[in-house]
Amino acid sequence: MEKKEAEFGHDPFEVEQREWRKRQTKERLKQMLTIASPIFLLLVWEFLSRTGLIDVRFFPPPTAIVTTFWGMISSGVLAEHIGVSLYRIFLGFLLGVIPGVVIGLLMGLYSPIRHFVSPIVMALMPIPTLALLPIIIILFGIGDLSKVITIAGSVFFPVVINTVAGVINIDSIYLDVAKNYGAGRVNFFLKIALPGAMPVMLEGIQMGQAIALLTIVAAEMMGATSGIGFLIWTSYKAFLLQEMYVGLILISFFGYLFSLLLRGIQKKILPWR
Repeated sequence: MEKKEAEFGHDPFEVEQREWRKRQTKERLKQMLTIASPIFLLLVWEFLSRTGLIDVRFFPPPTAIVTTFWGMISSGVLAEHIGVSLYRIFLGFLLGVIPGVVIGLLMGLYSPIRHFVSPIVMALMPIPTLALLPIIIILFGIGDLSKVITIAGSVFFPVVINTVAGVINIDSIYLDVAKNYGAGRVNFFLKIALPGAMPVMLEGIQMGQAIALLTIVAAEMMGATSGIGFLIWTSYKAFLLQEMYVGLILISFFGYLFSLLLRGIQKKILPWR
């Protein structure tokens, strides 16, 4: 009987292997499509530039931008701008995420804190942090600190709001079990609230990293002497559009890279999702 099943292809192991191969093929196809789309866009851009269908003064071909990129790398100019921007982004991101998570957990767990802090958060959230940049520069100067504070303020609000939502949406049965077993505040905070809010909280952090990149570019265009945003703005004013596109592509690259890193962390922390 087993032999007959194997002959007709009904062997469970073989069926499982075929399904696994199908899943692997689909995953490889998705990866190829992900890589193919930007390459296709660059090829179309190159073709339109080389054939004169678009004005090369405003849209230089990607090959020319790559040549400019390598020249800037070789001279060391680009590395300085990248290092300064990444330093500001990293510090600002941490200064926005850590308080956002802590305050969000406290607001979600304790109703008095939520009612006290919510009006302040709701009042300040609609104000773009960049609109407050002149005040931030007056208070903290035109150095790195003002850029870091600007990024932290932009990151804080999506993180705190998503963290509160994550805590509030925790199934009440987990809260009741923790109380019945006499969980202390620290254990309740770290073992119930934090893991329970993690899925929604990580979405807020993901949103925060995208906002951090948007903010750093705008912040470095005002009152800065280095950074990718400064490079983009000064290149635009000098009509060095190839260098401007280098800065824009770098921001796009780092946004994609940071998104992949956070998604990877999310898969490790929350494998069931």
